[in-house]
Amino acid sequence: MPPNTPKLTVDAVIILNKKIVLIERKNPPFQGKFALPGGFVDIGETTEEAVAREVMEETGLTIEIVKLLGVYSKPSRDPRRHTVSIVYMVRGEGVPKADSDAKGVFLFDLQDMPELAFDHNLIIDNARSDIYGILPRM
Repeated sequence: MPPNTPKLTVDAVIILNKKIVLIERKNPPFQGKFALPGGFVDIGETTEEAVAREVMEETGLTIEIVKLLGVYSKPSRDPRRHTVSIVYMVRGEGVPKADSDAKGVFLFDLQDMPELAFDHNLIIDNARSDIYGILPRM
């Protein structure tokens, strides 16, 4: 019997055209809410591979990882189960197009963030200084 441990996930704070990329969730939980692109890490892949795959599946964008933002592990962050998310700040490339479990892809100014699903507002708040450090160079 496998051990009962948290599920490993990844999330991406994507900067594209000096804006933050968010998806509108197609499925529960938080159906219809905005969220950072991300999802579960598959067996056999690194978290870096997983974040690139999830971003491509949900937004159609390719990415360049800028930095590891942090690890988010509060047991209540996902109402389905205990998850631990490795969060990356990335630069996006391409034309956003919703796919997979994303109903839509939208770009937001950092100062105009909507209410987000999961703990994604906390992640954005924690990333603000890093985001502002990258935006002027783009």
